[in-house]
Amino acid sequence: MKDLTSVVPFMRYRTHGLIFSVVLVLISIVALAVNGINFALDFTGGTQVQMEYTTAPDLEAIRQTLADNGYPNNEVVTLGADTNVQVRIQDEGGAGEDVHDESGETAVRVSQILTEAANGAATFGGSAYIGAQVGDELKEKGGMGMLVATILLMMYIAVRFQFKFSVGAVLSVAHDVIIVMGFIALIQLDFDLNVLASILAIIGYSLNDTVVVADRVRENYRIMRGAEPEEIIDTAVSQTLIRTTITAVTTLLVLFALFFFGGQILYGFSLVLIVGVVVGTYSSIYVASSTLMFLHLSKEDMMPPEKNDPELDALP
Repeated sequence: MKDLTSVVPFMRYRTHGLIFSVVLVLISIVALAVNGINFALDFTGGTQVQMEYTTAPDLEAIRQTLADNGYPNNEVVTLGADTNVQVRIQDEGGAGEDVHDESGETAVRVSQILTEAANGAATFGGSAYIGAQVGDELKEKGGMGMLVATILLMMYIAVRFQFKFSVGAVLSVAHDVIIVMGFIALIQLDFDLNVLASILAIIGYSLNDTVVVADRVRENYRIMRGAEPEEIIDTAVSQTLIRTTITAVTTLLVLFALFFFGGQILYGFSLVLIVGVVVGTYSSIYVASSTLMFLHLSKEDMMPPEKNDPELDALP
């Protein structure tokens, strides 16, 4: 019976894919070096003020009011009910006693500004200060989390499949994370805990796609005897293409819904994941799979290692 799977010659263009990926990675590195990461209040420290309104306020008007009064680095979101608003003012200075004193004054000043702007229809609901030391700890633990995830990923792929697969998987994840971080630096998106969570989710998404393709590659090496590695990998990617496309499209539908209707609090999370899903789908083909070609994956690599049993060797 004829195989109905149409084989797309992806690996024929692996060099073009490599050049494209290198260009994207270089652009991302330059963006990170020039612009840096715009860390949000979660990482830098600052003042958090809660206001209670009699009717649902215009959040964009509140942001503009704060910016006009000397607080351009602000985050304004609703907290539970539409009438409960949480305002976060990012510190411009460093950690220290002066910052603590200033943060108390900031809370009072912000509440006065918003109360006057609302013509008395808003009341102060409390404030809190987030220290820069907490932000430094979050940076350290966030970076450590991504490093540990990458190491465990490489160990899992190496045990589950073969070492060359793990190299491709790690390069694919690194490729995705660098490009996404470069995108964040390029548009100067606020890097908060939601964005950090989206990057960790991208690592998982990229790994999932890579494992699916790797599993099919391993099976094809057993089935397609005598076929060239390029044909085997092309067939594997083509066989998983429909599954990959459906997964990416359905995920993007949800993310676009969050992007357009999730409000300010989910804006960065959904935008970063949208970019990550697109880049991760691409990298599972032209980074993870192409790496197998550049490392000359062969049938011998797929064979289990021979076990030396002294008792069997002694048999005639």
